[in-house]
Amino acid sequence: MDFGKLLLKIVGIAKDAAQDYVENSQKEARPAQQARPAQSHAAPVVEREKTDAEWNAYFKEILLSEFPTYTIRENVKVTDLVGFVADECQLYKTRPTQAYKAEWGQPYTFVLENGGKAIGVVMLGKGHSHDSGVKYLIARMYAKKLGVPYINFYTQMPNEREYVIGRIRKLLN
Repeated sequence: MDFGKLLLKIVGIAKDAAQDYVENSQKEARPAQQARPAQSHAAPVVEREKTDAEWNAYFKEILLSEFPTYTIRENVKVTDLVGFVADECQLYKTRPTQAYKAEWGQPYTFVLENGGKAIGVVMLGKGHSHDSGVKYLIARMYAKKLGVPYINFYTQMPNEREYVIGRIRKLLN
């Protein structure tokens, strides 16, 4: 073997060794990656929306267990609270001649009472605009006229227990 071929062979071996050294150094310099957990092929759990009856039961249970000193009435007509009043309320400043009566109001979902006197109103409704409907506005207006605190919950929201309790306690204080 002549000297030129031997030199080329040595240079080739040195290049391979250098390449291996660089690759190993790069692997060691990289941060260790955790293996991904095996992916489950189970269908994701989709939480279904509660029905109106389920929401009412959920709120009733919270009211009964967390506010036991109050009497809880459900689905209370506005007139049951204010009576058949002769006055009519005006809801919109832009429509001064349009008046509304208490009997047209949305029934209160829950009324908390103490000693036969209304202490607070809890209303449930779907959608962010449910509380801008005329029936809700009438109900809120008459609660305000009576001086009864009024609170509204949107049933498309999670309404976690502690959140509900906190808002109702704030309403009653």
